[in-house]
Amino acid sequence: MTIIRTVAELEAIYGESGDASRIKVSDRLTSGYRKMIEASPLMTLATCGPEGLDCSPRGDPGQAVAIRGERTLLLADRRGNNRIDSLRNIVRDGRVALLFLIPGSDSTLRINGRAEISVDADLLAGLAMEGKQPRTVMVITIDEVYFQCARALMRSRVWEASTWPDPAELPTPGSLMRELKQDFDARSYDREWPERAKNSLW
Repeated sequence: MTIIRTVAELEAIYGESGDASRIKVSDRLTSGYRKMIEASPLMTLATCGPEGLDCSPRGDPGQAVAIRGERTLLLADRRGNNRIDSLRNIVRDGRVALLFLIPGSDSTLRINGRAEISVDADLLAGLAMEGKQPRTVMVITIDEVYFQCARALMRSRVWEASTWPDPAELPTPGSLMRELKQDFDARSYDREWPERAKNSLW
């Protein structure tokens, strides 16, 4: 197996990027980039810390993050499993990367920046959902923002229902955990999970 070890070797294979790849990068939200965020209910958040990397999905109805200014976003930390992997990382290393998905669109939006964790009462209240406040809010400062080439989503045909797998053929959460712990009650977990999730979204 031949492994690439240097940036020079990579550049020899790929050459230089085109003008469009550089023109599209901004250090703040343009009106077009703002519209893409406003249309995105789902994004992924990537963080890094001493133990390694973490990437998790984040979503809210209509819009995954709130826009506070041309260089500032607010991300409510909704209820989850309390692992707080992303939050642990941010406290120790504020660098973050965001990838916004827009249903039906093959274009995505990428943001690289820095985040801080806030418990400011006004921020928490402003991001309440169905009367329930998040426990913390990520205040994200944008360093660079740009749209991503649509080829990956075009190749994957991710928005075409005809390409989707049959959910019944996928492993359930309970069965996944039973593979790791043989005496885990997968049947009860899977039976109770939909109602538990519905009652603990916020």
